[in-house]
Amino acid sequence: MKRSQFSQHFTSFQHRNFRLMWFGQLISFSGSMMQNAAILWHVSLLVPDHQKGLALGAVGLVRVVPIIICSLLGGVMADALDRRRLMLLTQTALAVIAAVLTVVTFRGPDTLWPLYVLTALSAAASAFDMPARQALTPTLVPLEHLPNAIGLNSIMFQLASVLGPALGGLLIASGDIGWVYAINAVSYIAVIVALLLMRDVPVVSAANKQAVSLKAMGEGLRFVFRAPLIRSTMLLDFFATFFASATALLPIFAQDILHVGPQGYGLLWAAPSVGAALAAVAMVPAAQRVQRRGLGLIWAIIAYSLATIVFGLSRDFWLTFVCLAVVGGADMVSTVFRNIIRQLGTPDHLRGRMTGVNMIFLMGGPQLGELEAGLVADRLTAPWSVITGGLGSLIAALYIARTTPHLRRYRRDDEITLAGLPPTPSQAASAD
Repeated sequence: MKRSQFSQHFTSFQHRNFRLMWFGQLISFSGSMMQNAAILWHVSLLVPDHQKGLALGAVGLVRVVPIIICSLLGGVMADALDRRRLMLLTQTALAVIAAVLTVVTFRGPDTLWPLYVLTALSAAASAFDMPARQALTPTLVPLEHLPNAIGLNSIMFQLASVLGPALGGLLIASGDIGWVYAINAVSYIAVIVALLLMRDVPVVSAANKQAVSLKAMGEGLRFVFRAPLIRSTMLLDFFATFFASATALLPIFAQDILHVGPQGYGLLWAAPSVGAALAAVAMVPAAQRVQRRGLGLIWAIIAYSLATIVFGLSRDFWLTFVCLAVVGGADMVSTVFRNIIRQLGTPDHLRGRMTGVNMIFLMGGPQLGELEAGLVADRLTAPWSVITGGLGSLIAALYIARTTPHLRRYRRDDEITLAGLPPTPSQAASAD
């Protein structure tokens, strides 16, 4: 790769505030991914085999309820307050919750409720953190560099999703789950330091800033549901992850179907992130060239659904690993397109509220999906839960694609118009 091409693919790193946030989040998200994997394994150890499916699915329930309750308010606060300061508060709260979880675990609880309560509190804090973080990102780079920044953030998130569970699997295998939670607590310091070191971070202008109120919340809801393109991407995300969210069942596959133990579990948990990381690297240059981004999004969801079905049918560890990697890669392709469309199509003073609404779809889908997967697994089997979920995701994707022609016709040039960016050379030539 030529030096100029390399620089172009990583152009957002020339901005100091973005670099600080990127590396801080890489460390912090690695810790969070460790904890997410450890929580499920921890829960599976505290219940009898015949109750595992429901107990694991309940983890999704205790995560999604606080998100539904708090995310809209979190979005309003992200548009009303200084986003950097709000993140300092939420990151500190998340670190404290992880520290409490560490203490509780080392004391050896034999009941589930402390894990559920602390997981719910962590989800509530995240409902305030994510809108502030998502709305802050477009202010760290010039608007024309935003697609590149989104691609690089996707790489960062997937690297963390690979490193975190892999290290978590090793720690779980050693028998010290509490150390996973302890490392996660310390990891939040990286983002806190990054936020403190930032300089000249833009804030929402006084003219556009609104008070925290039901009126401001309603404005965000009206914006999302009156924008068919943004609304359809959120629905695609929700239904795909609701039907095909099977990560909560991975302990069952590792323990009872594939018989690979905690090390294999860590690899399976990391597999979607391996595929997603590879896809994210490919999407940094490719996202700039793909014109039919609406169709690209739809095909990515279809691939995600089909790979999930094969995962449910597989009884071989490496075939399962590959299927999960394809699931992660396809999800990453759709994620990059969705984020570009939403960020460029949303005014800055509404980005927090848009993200707050999106959190209900983004987090509600997989967390409710984990509960659904657990219920179906208890009634049928874990493989049938995954297979039927993949079929449901496929049907939902085809239905939304058929009923939303605007999404099927969506092209890269539409994003340029939405964002108010200068026309591309091809646009300028056609205008002449």
